[in-house]
Amino acid sequence: MSSLNLKLPMVPVEGGLSRYFRDIARFPMLAAEDEYMLARRWREHGDINAAHSLVTSHLRLVAKIAMKYRGYGLPVSDLVSEGNIGLMKAVKKFEPDRGFRLSTYAIWWIRASITEYILRSWSLVKMGTIAAQKKLFFSLRRLKGQLKISDNGELSPEDAKRLANAVGTTERDVIAMNRRLAARDASLNAPVSDESGAAELQDVIADDRPSPESEVADKEERRRNFRLLKEAISRLPERERDILVERRLKDAPATLEELGDRYGISRERVRQLEVLAFNKVRDQFGGLKAAA
Repeated sequence: MSSLNLKLPMVPVEGGLSRYFRDIARFPMLAAEDEYMLARRWREHGDINAAHSLVTSHLRLVAKIAMKYRGYGLPVSDLVSEGNIGLMKAVKKFEPDRGFRLSTYAIWWIRASITEYILRSWSLVKMGTIAAQKKLFFSLRRLKGQLKISDNGELSPEDAKRLANAVGTTERDVIAMNRRLAARDASLNAPVSDESGAAELQDVIADDRPSPESEVADKEERRRNFRLLKEAISRLPERERDILVERRLKDAPATLEELGDRYGISRERVRQLEVLAFNKVRDQFGGLKAAA
């Protein structure tokens, strides 16, 4: 596959963001089938135009995610630029035959790119290089608020222990991170406007972790969708079901040639049956979900 080097709309300095948002709104959203075929063209043939369409159709997603992190005092234009880098990495690694949409996959790459940039900008040196430290960095202030711990000065041993238990790390790491964050308190505690009683920057920092209620709801929804998907797949003819499972539901998908040899048909016929089975499952899944 060729390298992914695309010409995208230039992200301007902060004051020109409104124009950038208008520019990216002109790119069309892609239907599932169009996205799938474009992703196949890019992955199998290195079609740079297909990759460009995939990226530009998701620039609005990057902008939406980047805006959630504007409370860290960094230019939104930089956050968007970093998010776009994450999006291009996602497109480069996206495997359309896995059966999910690009946005579902790309959101993790976008967030990772933006949060890594924030960590670098805060000069955390070795802090923030492992998952637990990153989690601590982005959740410490919220946890202090939830546990009603003062946000001024050093943590008491008792408060450090409570925070360490809440985030799943050591008291030493909590104390060290709190000191690092305190070095930027002047900027994070600054009001977002000159109005009396205005919220502070720390009040608008995004917390992307779902609430317990939404986690339970999402888990139930995933279980329900998995059950309906299994039912939809079970209704397929045996050959179509086997081809769909082998091509889209296995960690190591079978090749068209392998399945063609198994059934004594051409590679193109295998591809046609794969698409046919996918469309049947999609339609049946939609019908089952609506009726449930």
